[in-house]
Amino acid sequence: SNSDVALASAIKIMKETGGHSLKLEGGEEVADSIKRIVSAGIPVMGHLGLTPQSIYKFGTYNVRAKEEAEAEKLRRDALILQEAGCFAIVLEKIPAHLAQVVSQSLHIPTIGIGAGPHCDGQVLVMHDMLGINNEFSPRFLRKYLNLHEQITGAVQQYIGDVKSQDFPNDKESY
Repeated sequence: SNSDVALASAIKIMKETGGHSLKLEGGEEVADSIKRIVSAGIPVMGHLGLTPQSIYKFGTYNVRAKEEAEAEKLRRDALILQEAGCFAIVLEKIPAHLAQVVSQSLHIPTIGIGAGPHCDGQVLVMHDMLGINNEFSPRFLRKYLNLHEQITGAVQQYIGDVKSQDFPNDKESY
């Protein structure tokens, strides 16, 4: 069964990586797998809303759960994940009011990414918040640095130094 494969994969991941927990994307459809993994002593964080794998299903990175039927499914899925044993749930790119309703309905923490200010915690991808990828700029992202410019400048300087034969110099050679 899928939950057998999920459990075997979870055990392998934990043994080989030294990780402390797993994050599983999906709702009711992964609940049995979560129960099996948690019962084996492996902590699991859930992930609802926009999930990285859903780009292949939906074809876009649009906000999820804007329609009432999808919002209701997300609310139900959050309760199912909590009941399955998740220690927390990531809510990604969903309306802020929905994230607030979900957060208030659970006794486990919610971590928001593009889900408004009412989650119990917030997360951004470090490469995004540091401005490493200049082309990725969703509405929820606040860039704290523009490392793309600095990295590009440094690489261009390196290329120039190599082409002008300034690098490596005698001090940088053995």
